[in-house]
Amino acid sequence: MHRLNPDFYSFGERAYHEFNRDNFEPRDHYRPLWEHIRKAGQNLLATKAREAHLALHTEGVTFTVYSDKEQGIERVWPFDLIPRIIPAEEWRQIEIGLKQRVKALNLFLKDIYNGQQILKEGLIPSDLIYQGKDFLMEVKGCQAPHDIYTHISGIDIVRDEEGRYLILEDNLRTPSGVSYMIENRIIERRILPEFFSKYRVRRVEHYPALLLQALRYLSPRGKDRAEVVLLSPGIYNSAYFEHTFLAKEMGIELAEGRDLVVQNNFVYLKTTWGLKQVDVVYRRVDDAFLDPLCFRNDSCLGVAGIINAWRAGNVAIVNAPGTGIADDKGIFPFVPDMIRFYLGEQPLLDNVPTYLMTRPDDQAYVLDHLDRMVVKCVSESGGYGMLMGPTSTPALRAEFATKIRENPRNYIAQPVIPLSRHTCYLEGELESRHIDLRPFVIYGETIEVVPGGLTRVALTKGSLVVNSSQGGGSKDTWVLAE
Repeated sequence: MHRLNPDFYSFGERAYHEFNRDNFEPRDHYRPLWEHIRKAGQNLLATKAREAHLALHTEGVTFTVYSDKEQGIERVWPFDLIPRIIPAEEWRQIEIGLKQRVKALNLFLKDIYNGQQILKEGLIPSDLIYQGKDFLMEVKGCQAPHDIYTHISGIDIVRDEEGRYLILEDNLRTPSGVSYMIENRIIERRILPEFFSKYRVRRVEHYPALLLQALRYLSPRGKDRAEVVLLSPGIYNSAYFEHTFLAKEMGIELAEGRDLVVQNNFVYLKTTWGLKQVDVVYRRVDDAFLDPLCFRNDSCLGVAGIINAWRAGNVAIVNAPGTGIADDKGIFPFVPDMIRFYLGEQPLLDNVPTYLMTRPDDQAYVLDHLDRMVVKCVSESGGYGMLMGPTSTPALRAEFATKIRENPRNYIAQPVIPLSRHTCYLEGELESRHIDLRPFVIYGETIEVVPGGLTRVALTKGSLVVNSSQGGGSKDTWVLAE
């Protein structure tokens, strides 16, 4: 058995506890909830946990874990009963900071494809942009409808030892998880309505209505005539449940690439009554597979000619093609500079400190401290292509050191942040687990931040990996009203 960094074992002690104070007394905003749990007893929680699992199973709320071969790759969505509660004042600061961040990222995308002033000013090295696999020369010079590129954003937030909210990474391509945020709330209200009796909790169930409103706003023919389609890769995609959920909730067609066709630079949906013009495509297909005439010619998931239709202004694509360069992890350290450059403001939410392997000093420091770092592949997501230094073997660290030296543009590193902890009900016991938060931001006629988000839980004791695709769980997130 390999040795672990001794600091790793102290993360649980160092981490900020959301539920309890240092004296193990519940924080003020958790006290009514804790009193109810204490009086009801754990037998009630055990019964409610079984009911929640059965309800999620019956409704088919599932997620795919590709690495979980023994139990099968599809599993019932893992849900913890104990909600995370965010006071109104804390949320106000998060909301303002997220709006600022998404606005700047959107201006960056407009600039990087239509003028590149930020490169001319030397604030971001040009090589980082042009070597990024998600920068698409094919869409350079194109302008998105209403100059909006980042229509839907999922921004991952963590809390450090002092309880400060920090941005861990941005998700701007096809961010997932919003349907599970809503299902968590539906299940919590159904199974434990008494939890809500002591609180005024802001709603999240209106997200599909907000999203549909934003999608209609983008229609070239006007929002009153807008025909919107959700483009899915199909049933084998890990987030297919979310695709079906959102299409149903918004009342729009769920389509695959074979259901759409482009004629004369207009996109049409094939129906039993003939072709119906499509104005907005909410795509859950990655850029590389979106248009076989423009990107991968072997793709069967996209629609041939859809990029030309977008260039011509005859269809809106959500999120816009090429947005991946803005959530490239190699660009992440420059977002505070973007905020200052485009908005003339100081960032309201700080980044987690991030080391660029293209900087010689950063690379040397990280290679000397790999056992204390999280190393991430810039083009991967969902917890894949990552080295968790404190739990890694010497052989694995040596392998990543070689990869970093061979292709420094492909990696960044961050110090291991002891993610905040929260009380969870797991296998009949109340235990603490590490968590993060993914709020969702919709950019339409205005920028809307849904009050809450997806709180992800590292179900394995001591683990800092919360990604659902790596077997993490979730809990309902309550934002309290003023």
